[in-house]
Amino acid sequence: MQVLVTGGAGFIGSHLCEHLIAEGHHVYCLDNLSNSDFSHIQNLTASDRFIFVKGDCENEELLDDLIPKVDGIFHLAAVLGVKHTVEHPLHVINGNLEGTSLLLKKAFRHHKKVVFASTSEVYGKNTATPFSEDESDRILGATSVHRWCYSSVKALEEHLCLAYGKEGLPVTILRYFNAFGPRATSTSYGGVVPIFIKAALKGEPLEVFGDGKQSRCFTFVKDTAAATARAMSPKADGLVINIGTEAEITIASLAERIKKLTASPSKISTVSYQHAYGPGYEDMLVRKPDITRMKEVLGYEPVVRLEQGLLETIDWYRAHLP
Repeated sequence: MQVLVTGGAGFIGSHLCEHLIAEGHHVYCLDNLSNSDFSHIQNLTASDRFIFVKGDCENEELLDDLIPKVDGIFHLAAVLGVKHTVEHPLHVINGNLEGTSLLLKKAFRHHKKVVFASTSEVYGKNTATPFSEDESDRILGATSVHRWCYSSVKALEEHLCLAYGKEGLPVTILRYFNAFGPRATSTSYGGVVPIFIKAALKGEPLEVFGDGKQSRCFTFVKDTAAATARAMSPKADGLVINIGTEAEITIASLAERIKKLTASPSKISTVSYQHAYGPGYEDMLVRKPDITRMKEVLGYEPVVRLEQGLLETIDWYRAHLP
């Protein structure tokens, strides 16, 4: 199969490209390298089934050239990061919506399946976990709180995908839950795992926001990539599917776990959300997915346990930190 992966040099995108190449597919990787790193996919350039294209999803001429060549599209290109959302909301809104809108328009014209990477952020402040794709309501804060613009724009992109689906475009939406692993830097992917690991390896304090009792379900990126690849199946057409794990851990416990696994002398401290993000920031106490649909439709469930994934990630950072 010939596929296009947008954002393919990014954190999840690069692992997806590796997975697809290993499965024997031909991959066009589109990335502008503004929030990613060419070194993530440099080893793939030796394959005659991998082509890297530097560019944007907003480039209409480029999409007109690439999309007719492929059988399907994995659309992972996005502007993300919680701090970026708070500080640069206009960039987050325009940077996500414009590219997705144009890509869907071109995919619809050529009738090419689209697998769209969304986020657990769309569930907002809903406290009724685990989150079910079609049954859980979206509960958000005021529009004056920029923290919610990423959730809102990703939800709007989902609406666009489903609207094109109603017109006949094969489309699947994936909601990622806290992917972590090698290559997840704090600049390209604002996850707490790489922030904690880098601090621990440098002997710097591990800063836990709030009281640390908020819990998350962390999914190793190779599981995320493997599940994503399966979403190109026609069985997933028209569906929204959570991609994650049901194993929970509090942020305070995660900090303790990483401190222990790195044998770090770092101290663990708490920092208020206001200090980190400014006034008005809101966070969710629990974010846990219902992964029944992932298991039943995609035939996949995570295989990498948290500690195993953390050890592999720590090894990667030990090799790549200055």
